[in-house]
Amino acid sequence: MDTKLLARIGAVIFIAIAITMTAIEMSRAPETARAEPAAVAETSAMDPLLIELRRCQSIGAAGASDPACLRAWGENRRRFLAPGARPAPRIADDTSAKEN
Repeated sequence: MDTKLLARIGAVIFIAIAITMTAIEMSRAPETARAEPAAVAETSAMDPLLIELRRCQSIGAAGASDPACLRAWGENRRRFLAPGARPAPRIADDTSAKEN
């Protein structure tokens, strides 16, 4: 067979499959929004670090110079990077444990 003919047949098959998949996807009913799991909602409401991180996110660029935000980001890094680290009961108030 000619190479051009094989390429055309392959292109037609690819387009047919793409159209079929699009039609199947469009015929599906839209999924309803899932509610946030209760365990995550309870944890986020009780975690002072998460509350502080959300506050820092809401103030935007001003958070880069806010000492409380810098402390919260440092604690978040410590929690994320430390192997087997347990979350601290609250954000440390002293600045003696600064990151390098």
